[in-house]
Amino acid sequence: MSTRTPIAFLKGHGTENDFVIVPDPDNVIDLSPAAVAALCDRRAGIGGDGLLHVVRSAAHPEAKGMAADAEWFMDYRNGDGSIAEMCGNGVRVFARYLQHAGLNTEGDLAIATRGGVKTVHIAKDGDVTVGMGKARLPEGDVTVSVGERTWPARNVNMGNPHAVAFVDDLAHAGDLYSPPPFSPASAYPDGVNVEFVVDRGPRHVALRVHERGSGETRSCGTGACAVAVATARRDGTDPAVTGAPATYTVDVPGGTLVITEQPDGEIEMTGPAVIVAEGELDAEWLETIVR
Repeated sequence: MSTRTPIAFLKGHGTENDFVIVPDPDNVIDLSPAAVAALCDRRAGIGGDGLLHVVRSAAHPEAKGMAADAEWFMDYRNGDGSIAEMCGNGVRVFARYLQHAGLNTEGDLAIATRGGVKTVHIAKDGDVTVGMGKARLPEGDVTVSVGERTWPARNVNMGNPHAVAFVDDLAHAGDLYSPPPFSPASAYPDGVNVEFVVDRGPRHVALRVHERGSGETRSCGTGACAVAVATARRDGTDPAVTGAPATYTVDVPGGTLVITEQPDGEIEMTGPAVIVAEGELDAEWLETIVR
């Protein structure tokens, strides 16, 4: 860090999946993995499941190619400082920040992510809908385990990898402090987000999730999409086969998301996004972390 000028930050959440937000339009703040992990620390930092680094696409080397389609790039980091391709709840909170800062209004906008450009709609009632793209369903059998229990899992990729396991009781997921073992290792060479799912009613499920790099979180947007896709295949409601959209209500520990998959495979996620606080970081403290 080359300056000790205070650094602005905000705190927000989407269905209690919470984030530290660092506005940095010109991409001048050095957010090392150690700095991100310190900011996301719930006791010694601000606290969050992840960090949303708000950068103009044209100012970031990974997003310059998307600048013509999306002015803003969500440089997303997991709570441990590692980089992630996408975060569905994060995109909604990112859009809410842009609205909060007067950089966008209600209606449609595009946001660049490492998972591509995402289309977003901010509704008058406050909910935010994100076009999450299409799911990929890699072939091959996958299993996940907790303790002595093992389940078959559906391999779903939403721009980041997911293993979706249907269980009888969400308590069977255990404490989710550490990543649930999976097999084969070759299915997820960079790790995986694991969702444990139970039925709540017709087209209504609930999940718990261990997010790669963050542990158990209160919500996972891409995970909710992966669960809806896996459930539709299990239920025989694949929109590509039926020709009709499939909508699932997905309860997460922090609230509820509504996921719709269209016949062309495009997936939309709708849910709340809230800014809860804003302030200034002590740049000198952050400098000590960077060192």
